[in-house]
Amino acid sequence: MGPDEVFQEKYKCQGFMKLTYLFIDFMSVAIPFSFSFHREIKFNKEFNAFFAANFISALSFVIWDVIFTAKGVWGFNGKFIIGINVYNLPLEEILFFICIPFACVFTYRYVNSIFGKSWNENIEKRITILFITIFFIAGVWFWKRTYTATTFISFSLLLFLIRFIFRQAWIGNLYRAWLLLLLPFFIVNGILTGTGLSSPVVWYNEEEIIGIRILTIPVEDIIYGFELVMLTVFFYELFLSFFKASEKNTVTLIVPR
Repeated sequence: MGPDEVFQEKYKCQGFMKLTYLFIDFMSVAIPFSFSFHREIKFNKEFNAFFAANFISALSFVIWDVIFTAKGVWGFNGKFIIGINVYNLPLEEILFFICIPFACVFTYRYVNSIFGKSWNENIEKRITILFITIFFIAGVWFWKRTYTATTFISFSLLLFLIRFIFRQAWIGNLYRAWLLLLLPFFIVNGILTGTGLSSPVVWYNEEEIIGIRILTIPVEDIIYGFELVMLTVFFYELFLSFFKASEKNTVTLIVPR
């Protein structure tokens, strides 16, 4: 193989590598999206509720992301992104906040359809109080670690608001779905943080995290991911109720009495 051919192969390989993050986004959402139209699932009937909810949650996390990227809390490896930026974020990062919540809310919805929405309230309440307490204390304890403190404290406050102020009854169902989602989470976030790659797609400033990792995944990412999904589900359930009530009222007006 001559020098020109070696260069062409190297260039081709680098071109494929730049699609890594985009490919991860696509693969994360491909199967859930395809099955959304299944006649036994019909998640497509709830796209309006999901995308309305996702707009709010994605916007919130994009703002968070923009600030942390600017502060150097984390960043992105140019070898694995196509190079299209929106402000200081790669396009793939913004798509992440659409694709991952979609896959997770689809799973949450599907798991509920199989196992029902019943949950032992006392057990769920104790687990929730434990999570709120542990992560709030941990966030305060590590307050100098920007990612750790922000994620743990915001998670505990959001969980408190949803469960005890807004009195949402689906938290236990989300815990159940999240347990099932942990396997794909570790695969996706593992690749993004460098598992199986020569270097990470997303890097973290070691001074802003506590340094505990599962494979290559900072432990903060698990709580960050759960918080993203929890915020999306919160608005999804609200919009779902709103749209169903609107449909019912519309049908009542149309049908003659």
